[in-house]
Amino acid sequence: MAKAPTVEDVAERAGVSRQTVSNVLNTPDIVRPATRERVLEAIDALGYRRHAAARRLRLRRSSTIGIRLDPYLGGVSGVVLDRFVHAITERASERDMRMLVYAARTADEEIARLTELWEGGEIDAAIITGTVSDDPRVGRLDAAGLPFVSFGRPWGEDDIADPLHLWVDVDGAAGTHAATAHALTFGSRTAFLGWPEGSGTGDDRERGWRDAVADAGAAGIRLVTEDSVPHARRSVAAALAGGMEADAVVCASDSLAVGALLAFSDAGRRVPVIGFDNTPTAEALGFSSVEQRPEDVAGAVLELMMGPTGDVVAPRRVQSGSAHALITPELVVR
Repeated sequence: MAKAPTVEDVAERAGVSRQTVSNVLNTPDIVRPATRERVLEAIDALGYRRHAAARRLRLRRSSTIGIRLDPYLGGVSGVVLDRFVHAITERASERDMRMLVYAARTADEEIARLTELWEGGEIDAAIITGTVSDDPRVGRLDAAGLPFVSFGRPWGEDDIADPLHLWVDVDGAAGTHAATAHALTFGSRTAFLGWPEGSGTGDDRERGWRDAVADAGAAGIRLVTEDSVPHARRSVAAALAGGMEADAVVCASDSLAVGALLAFSDAGRRVPVIGFDNTPTAEALGFSSVEQRPEDVAGAVLELMMGPTGDVVAPRRVQSGSAHALITPELVVR
């Protein structure tokens, strides 16, 4: 196996000292342009660091994208974003880009951290996740001039017909529509267990259920609770105690699905329950769930940010029809 080139190899080829090579790699502005160019040519010729160092210096780019590492939630939640972070890291690496993962507990902390990284030249762009209605991060990042793509719609002025930003999202309504169509094969009384009104993502998923029930002329039962197993268990138990009769239940998340299954079990009943997220919990417990395909989301995010095959940040022009990507999820039936 050929030995990987070293700093000493680069220095010898360029006719400079080892320290000069180090300066070019770490503090290029202190090196004379002619010397710096000679070192960069040696780096290219030898393939030192797979050309990444030379490219970053030439383009005055960090070749780095920032993304927040969400707090560990435990339980059922968080799996989709974990998969997304892994997928975006792998796919960015294929384009000779790096991911810089940072922590932030609030939107304000995230904005401050991203602004610091952007102004310090440590990132060329950012990916934001977990968008909410009228997301405060969007306007602040616009003002800072930081290019970004969001995983999730900003759920505000931004929409499909007149977009203001680049975003990729999973078509939640399509997912719950498919789940509801499957649920209706068990009977005409289909319940939906969702989140309180006002969550863009939750409202979108509920819309898919409503449309499918209306298309079938079936009876719909709507239950609302917080996104946790205990809350879902109590909500469904209360509905059952009140006389609810449902042939199947479609849920806005796998956490809600687990709670519903426990409530039916407590009541001595077996009713098909369909979740959303297709977490390992859904597979382990054997209930059907909607797969979001975060690996496809990662590919779409990078295409909006860098083009189909690009290796530098060059965000797509924001215009109707090409500023967003909606990933169609897949119902996994068990």
